[in-house]
Amino acid sequence: MGTQTLDPTKIKRRGMEALTRELGAAGMVQFMQQFSAGYGDYTKERRKAFDGLSVDDAWNMIKTKQN
Repeated sequence: MGTQTLDPTKIKRRGMEALTRELGAAGMVQFMQQFSAGYGDYTKERRKAFDGLSVDDAWNMIKTKQN
């Protein structure tokens, strides 16, 4: 492809074309779905979910789920 600099629009278009060529339309969509930006604040939600949880509590939860 060379060392030319492409603008973001051209990079995206060429990338989609390459994915479609190699994976087919359905495969390209499936690949793209893996890269969702997501939403919310993971750190804040994690702290809220595990606030006050001891290591022993967490271990017991894991063992319970395994059984």
